[in-house]
Amino acid sequence: MEKAEVCSELQRVADDAKVTFGSLSPEQLNWKPSSKEWSIAQCFDHLITTHSLYFPLFEKLVEGNIKQTTWESYSPLSGFFGNYLVKSLRPENIKKMKTTSKAYPSASEIDGDIVERYCEHQKQMIEHLRKLPPDLDPAKTIVTSPLMGLVTYSLDDCYTILAVHGPRHFNQAKRVMETDGFPKSV
Repeated sequence: MEKAEVCSELQRVADDAKVTFGSLSPEQLNWKPSSKEWSIAQCFDHLITTHSLYFPLFEKLVEGNIKQTTWESYSPLSGFFGNYLVKSLRPENIKKMKTTSKAYPSASEIDGDIVERYCEHQKQMIEHLRKLPPDLDPAKTIVTSPLMGLVTYSLDDCYTILAVHGPRHFNQAKRVMETDGFPKSV
């Protein structure tokens, strides 16, 4: 996926989030269908938490002082990991996935400004992506997942992961809103 397409997708999801969830009350944003399911606020908190972990990587790529590790250079699994994550995180795949503890959303009440914070975070992610050097070859640049140190994938797969991850949790948040028992606005 091209960097410009990723930036457009990130902005689209932010705009859709503002329209769909921006006027919900803190009670609605924090309501959970069950103790084992996430609230709308937790879906967006998870995206902010997870995607923020990419910022240091992108900053190093912008500075040009990043060298691929031996594992990044020679891992035979980079293509497998990239394909697996892209496929698993696509919005149409509603099968639950475990995440690492680094990416868990807050378990307690999340401020009612979570949608605004998410939209601001998307702007920051777009800025980080736009600053990446134009001569950087995303297909040949292998990066390590900020969530799991042994997982490597191409920067191209990283772009796609970022582009599909947001819509996946946006859809999850919409399903929360459509669940019986969701508090109606007053």
